[in-house]
Amino acid sequence: MSAFWSFMDKFESHLCRIMLAVFVTLLFVQIVARQIFGFSITWIEELSVILFVWFAYFGASYAARMAAHNRVTFHLNMLPRKKARIIEAIGDAFWIVFNIVFIWYAIEFISRLKPFVKAQTLGWEMRYVYLALPIAFTLMTIRIIQVNYLKLVRGVDPADPDRVTVEAVMELAEDEQRAYERRNH
Repeated sequence: MSAFWSFMDKFESHLCRIMLAVFVTLLFVQIVARQIFGFSITWIEELSVILFVWFAYFGASYAARMAAHNRVTFHLNMLPRKKARIIEAIGDAFWIVFNIVFIWYAIEFISRLKPFVKAQTLGWEMRYVYLALPIAFTLMTIRIIQVNYLKLVRGVDPADPDRVTVEAVMELAEDEQRAYERRNH
């Protein structure tokens, strides 16, 4: 089963990176076309917006896996870790309920779209564009459950990405300081 989760982690990460690279590249091409060549490629902006929205939603799912969503934690840091995990799980239960309601209404909305409702310049049916909503919120719900399983059943807290980055920078700074002191003493 861990091979599946490893694949999902890599899949979401790579999918987000690809979408980000593509929409940034498309926007760059659009800017060059406008500023240098004096014309606009009509479909680029629409595709860029669609890719950005899909990137944001799949990125939110990936952030849920990393436990990197914004939440107020100062009060949880004052509690024993076991109690803090339970309170976080209760908050996540509300989040899951919201996601399920959102998925329900997103599917209902998509099912009511008529085939002639299309993206203006691309001509794609909007129901396919809006599929990002139920897919990403389903993945996000699965990720929330996964993180809570890790915390409550296995006793493993995901590393806070911000703290990991700060700690890595601090370690690098300490290494640089030691290297500087060795060179100058």
